Amino acid sequence: MKWLIASDLHGSAYYTEQLLAAFAAEKAHRLLLLGDLLYHGPRNDLPRDYAPKSVIAMLNAHQREILCVRGNCDAEVDQMVLEFPILADYAILTVGSRMIFATHGHLYHTEHLPPMHEGDILLHGHTHIPKCVPCGEGIVYCNPGSVSIPKEGSAHGYMTLEGSVLEWKDLQGQCYHRWDLCDTAFSPLR
Repeated sequence: MKWLIASDLHGSAYYTEQLLAAFAAEKAHRLLLLGDLLYHGPRNDLPRDYAPKSVIAMLNAHQREILCVRGNCDAEVDQMVLEFPILADYAILTVGSRMIFATHGHLYHTEHLPPMHEGDILLHGHTHIPKCVPCGEGIVYCNPGSVSIPKEGSAHGYMTLEGSVLEWKDLQGQCYHRWDLCDTAFSPLR
């Protein structure tokens, strides 16, 4: 199964449309959204083409393919208009013997880890900065960055996970980094 993993859409119709085009081009089976779907938040500028109602319609059209966790900008009122669950604080996936703890990053993060074992992966958005690095006690931290408001000069991007291979890409599909999650050293493949 191929997953496309993205975070921090923040109500941008422009970048959500590009994300869904990438989802189709990748031929991914599922879309894992790591929160902050509709609202831009008080600390962020308005993203390009801020249109939450358009984002609602685009995401609802893919409701059967979406798995989502709640971000700090997501609320119960958002759940009233979105036709897929968005209010879980985390989701658990597995790759081989590794557990992937998928969350937004405002509750659980590298400074406040959830219960994890050596070899597990903490996957979250929230910072808008793509990363895939070891983070103490044999745990790996991965972040797809932001679809609509990337920070620290990063591209508008997402990750894919197919089998044990995780890739970070921009919205045009250019791959910047590639890792094999079954590699115990977790060194980049490129």
